[in-house]
Amino acid sequence: MTVSSLDLTVGSLTPRLLLGPGPSPVSPRVLRALAHPPLGHLDPQFLAVLDDVNERLRGVFGTTNDVTYAVSGTGSAGMQAALVNALEPGDTAIIGVNGYFGTRLVEMARRLGANVVQVEAEWGRIIEPERVIEAHGKHPGARVLALVQAETSTGAWQPLHEVGAHLRGSETLFVVDAVTALGGIPVEVDQVGADICYSATQKCIGTPPGLSPITYSPKAMRAIGQGRKTPVTSWYFDATVIGTYLGPERRYHHTVPINLFFALHEALREIDEEGLASRFERHGRMGALLREELGARGFTPFTETGRGLPQLTALRLPGDADEASLRSVLLNEHGIEVGGGLGPAKGKIWRVGLMGHGASEESVNRLVEAVDRMGMGRA
Repeated sequence: MTVSSLDLTVGSLTPRLLLGPGPSPVSPRVLRALAHPPLGHLDPQFLAVLDDVNERLRGVFGTTNDVTYAVSGTGSAGMQAALVNALEPGDTAIIGVNGYFGTRLVEMARRLGANVVQVEAEWGRIIEPERVIEAHGKHPGARVLALVQAETSTGAWQPLHEVGAHLRGSETLFVVDAVTALGGIPVEVDQVGADICYSATQKCIGTPPGLSPITYSPKAMRAIGQGRKTPVTSWYFDATVIGTYLGPERRYHHTVPINLFFALHEALREIDEEGLASRFERHGRMGALLREELGARGFTPFTETGRGLPQLTALRLPGDADEASLRSVLLNEHGIEVGGGLGPAKGKIWRVGLMGHGASEESVNRLVEAVDRMGMGRA
C-alpha cells in the first residue's frame, strides 16, 4: 500500500499485527492511557505516577534497587546510559558477543574509550558461562562485564547466574541487556547479581517505543558517584544527575515524555494484575505453540536447541524459500509483520515475536493461517 504525502494521516494508515522483534502490540487499556491529556512533568499528579512506575519496575526487574527508573529514550538509549555511567577511557570491558546487540555494546564501549575484550560465540548459540568467567580471570580488573540476556537478533536465551555469582565481591560491574527479556522471562536482577540492567518498553512490557527501564545497584552507584576519575561524559544520561529529579529534591532535569509514562504505568498495572509467573507461563506456552505449528509446516529452529527464547523465535524457512519476498507478502497482503535476519542471519531467517499483549493464541493462529494461504504448506 502506498499513501501519497497529500493524504497521509494517522487515520489513513493500515493497522498491522506486530509479530516481529518489536515493537509489539499494545492493549486497548494502554492506548487509552496514551491518549490521556498531558500533565506537566513537575505536576504533583504526574510525580505520583512516576514514583509508582519506578516501584512497579522494581517488581518486574526483581530488585530493591533505589535507583530504578525509565530513561527517556529507546532501548539503545538504555544501553548508552548503562555504559556511559560505568566506563571511562582506558577501562577494560569484557563483552559477550553472539549477535547484533552484543556487537552494538562493543561499538559503544569502544567509542567511550574502553579496551574491549570480546567473548564470542556463533550467532544462534549462547556463550558458555565458563568462557566468560575465564575471560574475567584473565582481566580481573575489568570495569564492566556485559552480557545480552535475550539476544533479539537470534532468539538466544543467555544464562546469567553463574557469571553473576562469580562476580560477587569483585569490583567489576555486571551489565545486563534485558531489552527483550523484561516482562517475558525472569530477569531477577538481585538474584543474578546484575549491577546495571536495562530494557525497553516496546517488547514484552507492551507499550510504544520511547522509554528504557534501567536499574543500578548500590555498588554501581558507588562506582558512578565516587569511583570515577572523570565526570560522566553524557549529562543527559548521568544517573547521579537524573537522581535529583527522581528524588525528594524534584530538581528539573528534562521534560520527560509524559504520555509514554502514562502508557507504561498502565502496562505495569496490567502486569501486576496478571502476575509475573502467569505472564511468563503465557509467553512460554505461546512460544511452544508457535514452534509446534510452524515446525509442522517445515520451519526449523535457528537457535541452539534448548536455548531459545519463548517470546522471540528465530526460524529458517522451508526449502529454498525467499524469506524477504515472503515477509513482504505477509505484511502487504495479510497485515502481519515479522522480522528478518540481521548480520550473518540476513536473508536466512524469520524472527517471530510473541510479546506482551501479542503473546496470544489468536496471534499464532493468524500467522499460521496466513502461512497456509501463502502456500508454504505443511512439511
